[in-house]
Amino acid sequence: MMKRPILAMGLLAGLAACGGPELRYAVPKIAPAEKVSIAFASVELREITLPTYAALEEIYVETPEGVITPAEDLLWADDPVRAATLELSRALRLSTGARVASEPWPFDDFAEARVEVRVEEFLADAQGRFKVAGQYFVATRDALGRDRAETFEIAVPIPQAEGASGVAAARAMAMTQLAQIIAKTGLR
Repeated sequence: MMKRPILAMGLLAGLAACGGPELRYAVPKIAPAEKVSIAFASVELREITLPTYAALEEIYVETPEGVITPAEDLLWADDPVRAATLELSRALRLSTGARVASEPWPFDDFAEARVEVRVEEFLADAQGRFKVAGQYFVATRDALGRDRAETFEIAVPIPQAEGASGVAAARAMAMTQLAQIIAKTGLR
């Protein structure tokens, strides 16, 4: 069972060791698998907070010893905070059909609900997965007391043969799963 994580880390290290120019990886767009009916027609997503290492443009990985380190010369194509916020906003919109936008809210009227996501882990872990864990909060404008605070932990296997592109694909899937979790448990 340990062969997969070591192989995945070895592949990333091998890609990074090639030297030369830095390589930038875009996160692919993944459509949610199912539609979720929610109680709100409009949702504002506040800018996601990421751990310090994840807010940097380097792609970080966890070694088998538990050290979180950047993969040399491998970078995200966009600012990670901005990109993660836009990924989640898009996935929430596609999952729910609601009017969803990241802050600052671009419409004249106020959103019916506001979502804030605080991420504790956001990296390729030593088990060969992309892991996203943390807490999210939902604040509503109505007086029905539907405010929520929930934790989440998502781990998506990284396709071994795809190297850093596989890390980006696993991240996209993890963010899509996070949108589904928020829609199902926080916005109904």
